[in-house]
Amino acid sequence: MSFWRVLLSILCPPLAVLDKGCGSILIVFLLWLCGWVPGVIAALVILNNPKS
Repeated sequence: MSFWRVLLSILCPPLAVLDKGCGSILIVFLLWLCGWVPGVIAALVILNNPKS
């Protein structure tokens, strides 16, 4: 996980997970609409997952 990806996930979480698939983008976007913190946490978890 690069510094720029972490910075992007803090500023705008849905943009950070664009290459992870439609499901990840949708989940992060919905959580981001519910609140900034859940969106950031979800984006960081998805980016930190080694299987994706």
